[in-house]
Amino acid sequence: MSTIDAGAAPAQTMDRRSVALLAVGHFTDDINQSFLPALLPMLVAVQHLSYAVAATLVLAQGISSSVVQPAIGYIADKRPLPWIAGLGLLFAGGGIAAIGFMPNYPLLFLCALISGLGVAMWHPEAARFTNLASGPKKASGMRWFAVGGNVGFAVGPAFATVALYFAGIRGTWLAALPVLIMGTLILRAVPRLYRLLPKTAAVKTASQFPDDWAAFGRLTVFAAVRSMSYIGLISFTPLYFVHVMQTSPGIANMVLTTFLVAGVAGTLIGAPFADRYGRLIVIWVSNGTSVVFALLLALLVTVPGPLSLALGFGLALLLGAALTSGAAALIVLGQEYLPNRMGTASGVTLGLAVSVGGIFSPVLGLIGDRWGLHTTLLAIVALLSISFLLGFWMPATAARREKLLSLRRLQATP
Repeated sequence: MSTIDAGAAPAQTMDRRSVALLAVGHFTDDINQSFLPALLPMLVAVQHLSYAVAATLVLAQGISSSVVQPAIGYIADKRPLPWIAGLGLLFAGGGIAAIGFMPNYPLLFLCALISGLGVAMWHPEAARFTNLASGPKKASGMRWFAVGGNVGFAVGPAFATVALYFAGIRGTWLAALPVLIMGTLILRAVPRLYRLLPKTAAVKTASQFPDDWAAFGRLTVFAAVRSMSYIGLISFTPLYFVHVMQTSPGIANMVLTTFLVAGVAGTLIGAPFADRYGRLIVIWVSNGTSVVFALLLALLVTVPGPLSLALGFGLALLLGAALTSGAAALIVLGQEYLPNRMGTASGVTLGLAVSVGGIFSPVLGLIGDRWGLHTTLLAIVALLSISFLLGFWMPATAARREKLLSLRRLQATP
């Protein structure tokens, strides 16, 4: 039985079963997003693609996600659709599974589009129901959802490495297995997820706080620039280590895995601080430290010998933890800016803004083709620096809410 009764207000404790189910679902979904970048070195070799053309596969995944995801969130604000999350998992993994069997670039692009569509179908409703199941400590509950995605991102490259090692490029079919299992479980859990929705008239009315579209617009810009750097790191770190640091593709993917595994720890550590000290403080610290570690990673090219590889693993660890420590805070902050449009907020922060990172990847690829992958990494450092500055442009929700309550008290005074 859900901890939120069908006819009552939201409970004051976390519905751990629902949060766990959605977190594991997020894990299987995001495997496919990092599986694709890990495929790029082999696709470059097998299909004879340029860096820029290979990066457009990440673009394809981003386009389909960015176009559809906010629309799904908007529709779900009017009529919740938890079943679409389960269906989305099947699309997300199915598109990646088919890539290894495609004989030409147009079909590769189509498969990446299908995978992105599945990602778009998953995120808005999964994030909404995680919020509803989290109780009063939204960031602490949302961290498990975010961690599920981080672990999926971390496992994706290692999963791809093993699949490609044993089965070659056609080993991508293994990507279909996790989503087939979890998609089925999510679809079977739809009645339970519906019970998380508040049913009383008092709860169904609009929040006492209006939607702050101006603040949400600022957050969207911040999230988009942050995503450009994050997806850029995921996409080009393996290529940087192979073509600049002269490592094997397997070693390069393990560096990427280190970066993504560290992101799990960063999310777990950052979320409780966001509940205690505020969302924005955690976001500022996250991005500020990320700039420093990314710059040091870009300077590795000046370090000779095996020491550079050891430092590369260490910096990937620190950078992954720093950059993702604000992930849960960012999701919840968007939902707090739009308390009456949580589906739309989730669709934009997890969809449109994040997908801009994939759309921008070909630009980073063009930079690599013309000036080298070292310059691409420096461009990513510049993007991180911009996102750090943009973080100070967003208002704190606690101050805004206190101002609104004070204004209402004054208006209510005779």
